[in-house]
Parts: sequence; C-alpha cells; structure tokens
Amino acid sequence: MGADASSDTETRVIAEEVPVAIECNGIGYAVLMASPENLLDLGYGFALTERLIDDARDVLDAETHAIEQGMLLRLTLSSRVAGRLSDRVRHRTADSSCGLCGVENLEQALRPLPTRSARWDGADEAVFAALRELDQAQPLGAATRAVHAAAACTMNGAIRLVREDVGRHNAFDKLIGAMLREGLDWAGGFALLTSRCSYELVEKAALSGCPMLATISAPTALALDRARAAGLALRVLARPDALLRPVA
Repeated sequence: MGADASSDTETRVIAEEVPVAIECNGIGYAVLMASPENLLDLGYGFALTERLIDDARDVLDAETHAIEQGMLLRLTLSSRVAGRLSDRVRHRTADSSCGLCGVENLEQALRPLPTRSARWDGADEAVFAALRELDQAQPLGAATRAVHAAAACTMNGAIRLVREDVGRHNAFDKLIGAMLREGLDWAGGFALLTSRCSYELVEKAALSGCPMLATISAPTALALDRARAAGLALRVLARPDALLRPVA
C-alpha cells in the first residue's frame, strides 16, 4: 500500500523456515528453526561450534531426511569424540529442565575459548570491499529480504563463500561447516555477518579459528568481553563508509 492509500498486488518470494532435528549417533541433540538449504553444512558447523568435533574427519557420515514435521539431520561421529556427545547431552538435559541454573550449568554456558596468538593483519578497507560485494553474493536475501548471510572473505575483502539462513547463528554455522567440508581455512581472512555481534557469534568465530569478525550491527558487552578473552579482532556497525573498531 502506498502513502496515498492506493494498493496493488505484488508477488514475492517468502523465506522458508522449518524445524530441523539434529541427531548425533542416534541421540536427539537439538531442534533448530532454519532455512532448509545447505543442511549438511549446518550439521558440520553446528557440531564444531558445539565442541562435539574438532574437524571434518570426526564426522563419519551425515545425511538429511524429510519428515512430516520438517527435516531430520543425522550425524555419525567418530568414537574418538563420542564421549563429548554423552557429556553435552547430559548438560543440555539439565539446562532444558530449568534454564541456566547452578554453577555447573553457568560454566557450561561460558566455557573457555581458544586464544588466538596471531593478530588480524588486514586493513579496514577490506571490510568496505566485502560490503560492496555482499548484496550480489546473497541471492536468497535479495529475493526475500528476510534472511541473514555469513561470508568468508580474504584478507583483501574478496568474498570466497557465502551461506544464508533465517537465523544468524545458523548462517554462520553453515558457513563454518561448508569450509570444513571443502577443506578451507580462514587463510588470514575474516567473517562478515549481516547481524548484530552477539557473544554466540564471537564464540563460533573463535572456535572456527577465524582471525576477525565483522558485523553490520552493534556488539553486546558480553560479546566484547568474550572477543577480548579469545584475542578475536572485531569490526562492528560496518557500513559502506564507516565502521567501529572496539579498543581493548
């Protein structure tokens, strides 16, 4: 409807959002609301950022199945990491019963992150360069204007790989999983996300070995604290001609 109260009919692409049940070694682990594309990437990335695996070799098999209510994502993890699964399921069961309560659950919520020894050596112009490319690199976003994108960028800001999802966490997990499956590392580059900088995204970046995380919206205080603890560089409120660089 226009400002003059006139109306017209328009056909638009609507983003899909479905329940995705993740099953690891036959155990129901989580249910996510996600876009149904690139679900194998989501499985690998989710397993890494949940600290169930260390690399792609820990996933022996991955498959998706359409079910009546949504999608089932089945992962078979190696015996080397199977103990982590049973430990995390025990904690997640306790978490779901009454929220994050008790010292043990709080420690699980804010577990120590790996510390990066190498600093981000790129220039802020790389973020501006990636932003200029980003619109053309997210077809689902262009069609629906309802999803987030996560991009892996070179040190100079060229976009190497993009994944999209209705959820910002899922988009980043899909990107991390795609890189795992394709044998790609960050190679001195950075991640660019079309979202705010939450502490969960900082943790995913740190766990994937990403040297720098750039987001188009602001960070939370906890995100800044977690990034400092992990030695992760941040660029936030990134716009075509400006960004903020948090100071230690």
